[in-house]
Amino acid sequence: MDKPLQGIRVLDLSRILAGPWCSQHLADLGAEVIKIEHPERGDDTRGWGPPFLGETRDAAYYLSANRGKQSVAIDMSQPEGQALIHDLVRHCDVVLENFKVGGLKRYNLDYDSLKAIKPELIYCSITGFGQDGPYANRAGYDFLLQGMGGLMGITGKPDSEPGGGPVKVGVAVVDLFTGMYAATSILSALIGRGRTGEGTYIDVSLLDVQVGVLANQALNYLTSGQSPGRLGNSHPNIVPYQAFATADGHIILAVGNDTQFRRFCNVAGVPSLADDERFATNRCRVVNRQILVPGLERVIASRPSEFWLQELEKEGVPCGPINTMEQVFADPQVQHRGMKITLPHSEAGEVNLVSNPVRFDNRHMNAEQAPPGLGEHTDEVLERLLPERKSQLDALKTKGVIR
Repeated sequence: MDKPLQGIRVLDLSRILAGPWCSQHLADLGAEVIKIEHPERGDDTRGWGPPFLGETRDAAYYLSANRGKQSVAIDMSQPEGQALIHDLVRHCDVVLENFKVGGLKRYNLDYDSLKAIKPELIYCSITGFGQDGPYANRAGYDFLLQGMGGLMGITGKPDSEPGGGPVKVGVAVVDLFTGMYAATSILSALIGRGRTGEGTYIDVSLLDVQVGVLANQALNYLTSGQSPGRLGNSHPNIVPYQAFATADGHIILAVGNDTQFRRFCNVAGVPSLADDERFATNRCRVVNRQILVPGLERVIASRPSEFWLQELEKEGVPCGPINTMEQVFADPQVQHRGMKITLPHSEAGEVNLVSNPVRFDNRHMNAEQAPPGLGEHTDEVLERLLPERKSQLDALKTKGVIR
C-alpha cells in the first residue's frame, strides 16, 4: 500500500515521548524515520520498566512510541559522530529534536548549522517552554506542565470533598498533544516547502501546547474572569455529564441536550424532573447542579450498572462503563476496529502494539516494522545513505562513535 509520506525522510534526534510520538506518527504515514540514539544508553525510555518485552532490555514505555523507525547508534558528542549526522542531514527532509534550548549548538547540530548544510531543511524543536521567554532554559516534563499549564487545576475532586486535590491525567497528555502538534506542523511545512522550496524552523513548546488545549475551560475563564475549579468527574458546562455510582459499580452518564435529559428521566422513573423549571434546560441544570445531582445519585445507585447501560442505550441516552485496560482490549468494538496489532520483533519474536487510530481508504496507517533494538540499523542505514563511509565503519565502532 502506498502511503502519503513515502519518499520523506526524517532524522529523529528526539527521545522520551513528545518527539518520538511525533515521529512514530510520521513513520506510520509512510516516512522513513532514522532514530539517532546514544550507542550505550539509547533512548531513555528503553529502561523505563518494568514491564520489559520478554528477555529484551526494551521497556513497554519505549515500545509505545517507536514503531516503524530505524535505530542508528551515533555518539553525537564526538566530532566523528557529528560529521556522520551532518552527512545524513543532506539526505533528509526533516530534523526533529527535543533538547534544551541551545543544547545542540555545542554539537553543531542546531538549526543554523544544519540549514547551512541543507537550506530547504524543515527543523522542528520541541522544548518545555519554547525558544525564548523567562523560562526558556528550564527543563520541561509532562507532569510539571500539567500543573503549570492549568490542567491539574481543573482535574480532581474539589478541595472541600474527601480525596479532593489536584490530580494528573493517567497518561502524559501534554507530551502526546505536543507530539501531534509537532507532526501536523511538520506536515504543513512540507506542503509549504513544496510550494515555495524553502525550509522552516518550527518551535513547539509543551507549556504552549498545554495552555492551547485548555479549550472550553480557558474560554470559561477568559469570558467570565473566574478561574474554573476542580469538579471531579463532572463537566463545567453540561449537567448531568459525569460518573455515577450504581448498585454494583460505576457508569458514565453523558447527557448532551435537553431531549436526552427527558429520556433519561423517563428511564430513571422520575419524569417530573424534566418538567421542573429548575432542570428543564441545560443552563438551568448547570446553575442548579447542587440540587439536581444528589437526587440523581440516589436514583442511579438503586440499580446495577447493567440496567442503566442497557436501558439508556435503548433510549439513545449516551452512557458507558468505566473499563480496565483488560476490558478495553476485550471490548468487541475495539477488537472490530483492530486497535491491537502484533508485529514481528527481531529479538522477542513478536510484540503487541496499539494501532494508529487513523485510517486511509479504510486501512489503518501502521508502520510494518516493530520498535527497533538499539543500533539495529546502524550499518544498513550508513552503508545505504553514506556508501563513501563504508570503509570507516569498523574503526568508528572501535572508537565507540557508532554501534
